[in-house]
Amino acid sequence: MSTTPDSASALPTAALPAGLIEVLRAPAICFLTTLMPDGSPQISQTWVDTDGVNIVINTVTTHQKMRNIDRDPRVAVGIADPTSLARSWAVRGRVTSATTDGGTEHIDHLAHKYLGRPYPGFGGGTGAQHRIILTVAADSVHSPRT
Repeated sequence: MSTTPDSASALPTAALPAGLIEVLRAPAICFLTTLMPDGSPQISQTWVDTDGVNIVINTVTTHQKMRNIDRDPRVAVGIADPTSLARSWAVRGRVTSATTDGGTEHIDHLAHKYLGRPYPGFGGGTGAQHRIILTVAADSVHSPRT
């Protein structure tokens, strides 16, 4: 499965700073905020990655954040450097693609990055989960310390 939320990829994007890309390649602290149907924020801690241009997040197709993204692709992502929590970024953007292709392999890659071992299968193992890779294009990037 591969989707692009409606009109999400038509907007201009902001470049991720080199320091943020460096932190995204490390086991960064990350919080993803999506919008509930009533407009209230829903926040989830998540593992994070980058393709060198965008933020990349792996989740489960049945989670609330996916229902929110399917309805409204706008997101906010908070990222902190685990070695220096004062070094952080707030990114406003939108999910420009969502694909299950390679989702299981990607969560295993993230597990090695964050845990130093294969994915332990939280919530019933990867066989019970349908993993999805989200690509987030930044509309704006803010850091109190750049």
